[in-house]
Amino acid sequence: MLDLAVLGLLAEQPCHGYDLRKRLSETLGPLWGISFGSLYPALRRLERTGAVEVIDADGETVAPPVSTGSLSGDLAAARLRRRTRPARRTRKEYRITEDGRSRFLELLADEPAEDERGFALKLSFCGHLPPEERLAFLERRRATLTERLAGAKRRPAGSRTIDRYTRSLLEHRATSTRHDIEWIDELIAQERAEQAGDRTEGATA
Repeated sequence: MLDLAVLGLLAEQPCHGYDLRKRLSETLGPLWGISFGSLYPALRRLERTGAVEVIDADGETVAPPVSTGSLSGDLAAARLRRRTRPARRTRKEYRITEDGRSRFLELLADEPAEDERGFALKLSFCGHLPPEERLAFLERRRATLTERLAGAKRRPAGSRTIDRYTRSLLEHRATSTRHDIEWIDELIAQERAEQAGDRTEGATA
């Protein structure tokens, strides 16, 4: 999910690592606990695969270090980079590539996670999907919630009696799921209305 979040935010605009971590925390929420210790390895991995690139202040791509194939050669290259590095340290800015955009859409179009955080993350980037895929995404979520509601109405297996605390918890979960279904129904209705309007405008153009 971290790769999806990083690529989704970079698809909107280039970011420095510090700003990216801040926006990730805002998008994913504090419970995800995104740290620089997890963010920068993810960025380096995405850079190695060609999904993101580092750019300078002029927006030009900064080529990543290339291995010479030998330890002594790599060490010499590293020493040279340190000597030629500007006195003033600048923060790296990351930008998504075309390959990165393709990867982002692939991750976004995958089957939605059933957990709340995974769904919320994908929903936040849902606008990047084509209309038909957005509608399918919402309808899959509704099916998941409907199945969850049906399960919440059943008594837990192996239990003959349920105390009032457990019953209250089950009722709370069922109520929350019903509210989520109503919310998804509204999103589906809005999506269908927008798509119908687009088709009407296209037919009259």
